[in-house]
Amino acid sequence: MNFRLEFQSEAEQALVNLQKKDPKKYKKVLKTLGLMATNLHHPSLQTHKYRSLSGPNGEDIFEAYVESRTPAAYRVFWYYGPGQGVLTVLAITSHP
Repeated sequence: MNFRLEFQSEAEQALVNLQKKDPKKYKKVLKTLGLMATNLHHPSLQTHKYRSLSGPNGEDIFEAYVESRTPAAYRVFWYYGPGQGVLTVLAITSHP
């Protein structure tokens, strides 16, 4: 199943900032977002439920890896919805 990605303003701003600040990481994030849209179960995403957050209406939050074992590795946080076939990206951030 393919998904359409929607971005909360914080995630959209993080993507814009990353494009200016670190074009290499920006490309990696774009690759991750592309995989999320076309193959959410791709092994490199290491997608899993993130238990300490919930969405604005109580949705389960999930985390996808941009990279896993590098300093300041990036993660994408998202939830299903609103609606069928949509993922909402909450945040794109570095993860220690």
